[in-house]
Amino acid sequence: MIALRILSIALLLAVGTPVGAQVWQPRPGESPLDQHRWQADQHRLEMDRLRARADQREAAARQQQMETRLNRLGIEAARRPEPVQSPAPLALRSPAEERAARLSAAERRRAAAEGAGQIDAWLDRPRD
Repeated sequence: MIALRILSIALLLAVGTPVGAQVWQPRPGESPLDQHRWQADQHRLEMDRLRARADQREAAARQQQMETRLNRLGIEAARRPEPVQSPAPLALRSPAEERAARLSAAERRRAAAEGAGQIDAWLDRPRD
């Protein structure tokens, strides 16, 4: 019976308790600050690694942009130039048709200016 108790106590001490497992105990001769220094070093190394990866991704993105731009310029340079088309010849009209076209254009301009004048007058109305 006593041997069973001693065995169960030894087993509990060997396994440890959950509370004891969560508390960091410094090794003999070590400063309690060493754990924090080690954690700070780990964080610093991880941040350096993440920065290096971000720099690599940024460099790759810049390289892809440059390659894309060069490919596009190459494709545009290889494209056949569009033939220059001469402007269409002006339609020949009689003097009476020319005069009628001028008068109708003048009438359209006057109507547009009159409509804009009404809008301007409405916008410039006195406000109460």
